[in-house]
Amino acid sequence: MAKRDLEKTARNKVIARLSERLTALLPDVLVETGIPSAHSLHGLYGGKFARYIDIKNEVILSSEHFIALYLEGFVRKAEGWPSGSYARNLELLRNSPKLREYLHLFLKRTYLRNLEALSKKRPAVEDAAVWIGQNNANYGILVTPRFSQRSSQWENDKSEIRHFSQLYWSIGHVVETGLVVPGKNECIAFGSPEEYLNFFLNVIVRNSGSKYEYEIARRYRDYALSTPEPTRIPLLIPEFRYEGLESSHRYRLDFTIIDPFELTKIGFELSPWSSHGYLAKIKGLTQKAINKMAQDNFEHEMKKHKDFFRRHGTFVLIYTDNDLADLGKVFIDMQRYLEPKSRPTQLRFHITQDVLGIGT
Repeated sequence: MAKRDLEKTARNKVIARLSERLTALLPDVLVETGIPSAHSLHGLYGGKFARYIDIKNEVILSSEHFIALYLEGFVRKAEGWPSGSYARNLELLRNSPKLREYLHLFLKRTYLRNLEALSKKRPAVEDAAVWIGQNNANYGILVTPRFSQRSSQWENDKSEIRHFSQLYWSIGHVVETGLVVPGKNECIAFGSPEEYLNFFLNVIVRNSGSKYEYEIARRYRDYALSTPEPTRIPLLIPEFRYEGLESSHRYRLDFTIIDPFELTKIGFELSPWSSHGYLAKIKGLTQKAINKMAQDNFEHEMKKHKDFFRRHGTFVLIYTDNDLADLGKVFIDMQRYLEPKSRPTQLRFHITQDVLGIGT
């Protein structure tokens, strides 16, 4: 069984134990507080935690972190409305040891039930759409795509970004969402990783006309399909467009990988001399003019990479003819960023604490 499944199984066992403790504690809580029912209790405390926590932006690494944020938000609400229901509920919480114990367990269970959504770093709204491809052959990879009839364009359902079940910018991501077609209420759907990877290779990358890009894409397809869980492999994003949907865009990167946990980006540019440095029509030019042409080519390439870093936070690795003579080595370089990764160490530590019951 995969490591991730083992973790989820252990977490479900903890959730079941917490539910048993809550059921046993409930009668004493209702007697001590005078609250008439469990439904009323959960309406006053524990439910609708988004009222107290900025769940769109917070990355919550443990149940204790979640409880602390909840209580901080609860107190702010009470202090902002001292004569209202929040203040009365806070006073009752302070005066009831059984209620405090119950709420702690309830919030711990809530966190574990929603761990996937609450603990992962989420892309900012402006970064939750990636546009790829050449003009008239471009597509969008969105997190929660929906077509707006008002703007006749695709957009993300912002409220659902944190609930997305797949790893962001993975093969599983694009199999779930498909590729959207700009300006049309049409989406190219894929029934399996293999369907997407064949489309990626034989339609998107093949259209570029680069033998180097095609060979790298073929290696990526074969690599992904050889792994036990291809859905967890980060996307090798082709032709990432610097200016998104702008038709007169300035730049595209050959390939980009976005880490599904940290959301950091790294670009890969295949730069053979024949397409990135060759100087044509130099007959009759002075050496000074030729040097100026070469300098302009170089400056254009460097500006492209600096602009990608400044605007999209994308660091770019550049491969020239010497590198491209051995595409196997180039792909091994890329593969370092494609290995399926587990959660960051800090988060795994906190999850282990929760599963072991530390602090309960």
